[in-house]
Amino acid sequence: MEFENLLTLIKAVSDSELTEFHYEENGTNIHFVKEQPQQIPVQVQTVAAAAPQAAAVTETGNAGGETAAEPEGMIVKAPLVGTFYAAPSEDADPFVSLGDTVKKGQTLAIVEAMKLMNEIESDYSGKIAEIYVENGQAVEYGQPLFRIVNQ
Repeated sequence: MEFENLLTLIKAVSDSELTEFHYEENGTNIHFVKEQPQQIPVQVQTVAAAAPQAAAVTETGNAGGETAAEPEGMIVKAPLVGTFYAAPSEDADPFVSLGDTVKKGQTLAIVEAMKLMNEIESDYSGKIAEIYVENGQAVEYGQPLFRIVNQ
């Protein structure tokens, strides 16, 4: 299998809803397994003590402390499992920093997978509101990398 075809296959499986894929051709076997992130619901209970008729309010969120409300903006997620790099090399400036304005198609970072450097491009135009991962950190498929808000 040619290298470009392998990259296309990896991207197609990563972008799909498949959780497992097996391919065999001319004695070459390829097997992809994609684990879905597991979310554990947590209940937080707040009681208003000042009022005589206090009522309990319950919110359901994720273990990460998030409430049911999504943060404002668009989330750029990791398209594959690998190592996140914020810059093209160790001595170079990062592709983007917090507060930078980005355009659709602009390179935001690199995710290295199987010794291949995969550029992560923005699907949105706007301003970088959050960077969720550190340089050199391992990332999972679908893990949030950046939050971009409209200007």
